[in-house]
Amino acid sequence: MSRPIPNTNDSHSVQVILPQKQLGCKSNIGFIGASFIIKKKGLKKAAATSGVRAGVGGYSYLSEPLWWFGMITMIVGEVANFVAYAFAPAVLVTPLGALSIIVSAILAHFLLNEKLHAQGVVGCVMCIAGSVVVVIHAPEEHPINSVLQLWNMATQPGFLFYVASVIVLVFILVFLYAPQYGNSNVLVFTGICSLMGSLSVMSVKALGTALKLTFEGKNQLLYSETWFFTFVVAICVITQMNYLNKALDTFNTAIVSPIYYVMFTSLTILASVIMFKDWADQNAGNVISEICGFIVVLSGTILLHTTKDFERSSSFKGSHIVL
Repeated sequence: MSRPIPNTNDSHSVQVILPQKQLGCKSNIGFIGASFIIKKKGLKKAAATSGVRAGVGGYSYLSEPLWWFGMITMIVGEVANFVAYAFAPAVLVTPLGALSIIVSAILAHFLLNEKLHAQGVVGCVMCIAGSVVVVIHAPEEHPINSVLQLWNMATQPGFLFYVASVIVLVFILVFLYAPQYGNSNVLVFTGICSLMGSLSVMSVKALGTALKLTFEGKNQLLYSETWFFTFVVAICVITQMNYLNKALDTFNTAIVSPIYYVMFTSLTILASVIMFKDWADQNAGNVISEICGFIVVLSGTILLHTTKDFERSSSFKGSHIVL
């Protein structure tokens, strides 16, 4: 016998949902930020052992325990993200990922000798300030009662056009640009990760919501749409991880982290606004404030990475290019 779905309008339900939302948003920060550094060290160790880097097609990192530890750390952070996306709008959860960049920058300073200067600290403060503004003006989560409702959102003409555009761009980057420019232009690998990431977040949110409804007593596993979203999540995550490894192995973390964050967050917010109509019920003031907060976060990430020490010959242009 199905349990009744809790009324999200009463005070008790709000008190239950908010801590879960906050827990997911906060938990992913440390884990995901640390995973970049651990995986980077694992990639460097594997490359030193085998002589073949992931950036040029090597997969020796799969036998490196340190890389797997970083991968597990990232998975833990993404599970926390998964929980957050089930209870909060993507336009709220995704920008808060900037805080993981702060963790990554601090750890890179001590573990990878990628120095963090005073201007970088200012960038960190800007990320925090912008995130606070985003949280204050974030839209409310719209109640969803079935995965079929999510399917209707995902098959809107506007979102289908976005999905088609992403698939075309990914194919162009993978088959035309990656072979020639992947190891010399950081935007190629990070672009593939970001484009696929925007689709994975939409699918993760749909899958997380379906599981949440199932746990509440309305079984969504009976619908084929739930399994389709699961399939999309798997494909997108595998693609993301593959090209993120290539980016981390080829370029400096100080370059990869902020560029990936800016592109991924911008595309995810765009996809969420199209699919979930996150800003439809907000007034112009809240929307503008949220956009301004996001711009401050983006500015902070740019300032953070432009003031870090790195060898341009091994970071922005690829480690095999000498300027």
